[in-house]
Amino acid sequence: MSISGVAEGAIAAIPSVATETMNLSESLGKLWQSTGLYNFELGQVIMIIVGLVLLYLAISKEFEPLLLLPIGFGGILSNIPVANIAGPDGFLGMIYGFGIETGLFPILIFMGVGAMTDFGPLIANPRTALLGAAAQFGIFGTLLGAVALSDIANLGFTLKDAGAIAIIGGADGPTAIFLASKLSPALLGAIAVAAYSYMALVPIIQPPIMRALTTEDERKIQMQQLRVVGKREKIIFPISVLLLCAVLLPDATPLIGALMFGNLIKESGVTDRLSKTLQNELINIVTILLGLSVGSKLSADKFLQSQTLGIVVLGLLAFCVGSAAGIIMAKIMNVFSKDKINPLIGSAGVSAVPMAARVSNKIGLEYNSQNFLLMHAMGPNVSGVIGSAVAAGVLLSILGG
Repeated sequence: MSISGVAEGAIAAIPSVATETMNLSESLGKLWQSTGLYNFELGQVIMIIVGLVLLYLAISKEFEPLLLLPIGFGGILSNIPVANIAGPDGFLGMIYGFGIETGLFPILIFMGVGAMTDFGPLIANPRTALLGAAAQFGIFGTLLGAVALSDIANLGFTLKDAGAIAIIGGADGPTAIFLASKLSPALLGAIAVAAYSYMALVPIIQPPIMRALTTEDERKIQMQQLRVVGKREKIIFPISVLLLCAVLLPDATPLIGALMFGNLIKESGVTDRLSKTLQNELINIVTILLGLSVGSKLSADKFLQSQTLGIVVLGLLAFCVGSAAGIIMAKIMNVFSKDKINPLIGSAGVSAVPMAARVSNKIGLEYNSQNFLLMHAMGPNVSGVIGSAVAAGVLLSILGG
């Protein structure tokens, strides 16, 4: 080949090399644009930090790790850019749509809670049901607060929204999810996050309220040992509660029915396999899925909004009022009662089972090393579960139409 031919071939190859160089540059540019570093927004960074804080509280401080760990991890996953994990086609989004938007997960959780619950302390000391009922004042007080805040801060909450927000005061995540899915689906994510967060933070929120509303002498009150409740009573109780609910408040029957079904399976003593499944495999699986899907609503675009922050504030107010109302009711009952009630167990009227009862017991032991309040506190604690479900039924019957 001549020298001129070689030169012409070399010149002809130059555009090809340039094109390949350009394609490589474009490919590298697209790769950079697909990375998290390129797509991260400030809000996502903030919410990932929030998720890490939740993981810290769950792992290091052991604050309700069964809830906070999946919620915190779900919150981190939902704020990863590009992957769209919490979107309709992401796996967290699909779990959320299947279990939370439909209200299925709360029903399954209540079955498991029923199978794990001993209503014996409530049956042995029925007057503690009043403490669980008093704790529901936080729900109805916050209903009015949500309406007022909506007008003052122009948050645009409807009466249905206010009802769904108010149920946070019961400190009962499944009930909050169930009611929000019926009354205010648009706010469901924020309500679920607030409800479960306050359930997990019971050991932080309640002690200052308990100490502020009680004297040292009241904290030292020792209560008489509860009587032994027979098997027949424990079997009759869930059936009676279900029938009473069906007659008086059918709207609360889905939750109450699931709770009593789980409890009857346990107390009947003839279905050990089903009872163990509800207490272990079923509730564990649902808790994992529910925690992750609740965490998916910690995404920055949904959480960092004025409405959501308003819900968080109102939820905290509802929880504090509910805790205080139970304590105050115990103090009022002591005025008319010969057998004194330690007011510390009144705070267990919120239905964060069994964490609220454990907190009552812990504070009691700090002031009297012989003051074992756990079983006494379980009375208002389990009545609070029933009370919050009844409150949800009342709100649903009034506002749901």
